[in-house]
Amino acid sequence: MPGIRIIGGTARGRKLQMVPGAGTRPISDRAKESLFNLLGADIVSAEVLDLFAGTGSVGIEALSRGASRAVFVESDRLAVNTIHANLKTVGFVERGRVLRADVFIYLRNQPKAGFDFIHVAPPQYHNLWAEAVAALDARPDWVNPDGVVVAQIDPRESKELPLTTLQLVDQRTYGTTLLAFYERPGT
Repeated sequence: MPGIRIIGGTARGRKLQMVPGAGTRPISDRAKESLFNLLGADIVSAEVLDLFAGTGSVGIEALSRGASRAVFVESDRLAVNTIHANLKTVGFVERGRVLRADVFIYLRNQPKAGFDFIHVAPPQYHNLWAEAVAALDARPDWVNPDGVVVAQIDPRESKELPLTTLQLVDQRTYGTTLLAFYERPGT
């Protein structure tokens, strides 16, 4: 598999380390570019939460494109070490916070502040994406009004979720990657 790189913003072209082993599935450049094209200028000054962060590629891309800070939540020790190394490589250590934690335990807490963009990319075929979106829906303070949650899944995993706060507003498929966009309408 080719390495991953930052495709836009101040760190454009910088290469990121991969997590050793086969436990992570980084987003393709095509899907990542499309994701950030859809987010557009909304990413500037955004507060970002990268759940099941893996390499940290999406959160770091957001920082490169002007997000004010990113919190990376990942339970795997090797992935956490990789995120730290990647933040150092691109010079974003001061704007990134890496937490080694179980995503579902983390989401049970009351957030100190909400996030404008939340990326959900768990291991495939375990329904974890649906559980994570449901957990965010149940505790809407994680998502700022007009914030967006994007679930990165295999298209075969897609299903309608019974949500009360978040609303599915768009879905885009790029090869074997489906990006499902959920918004928390402004109040």
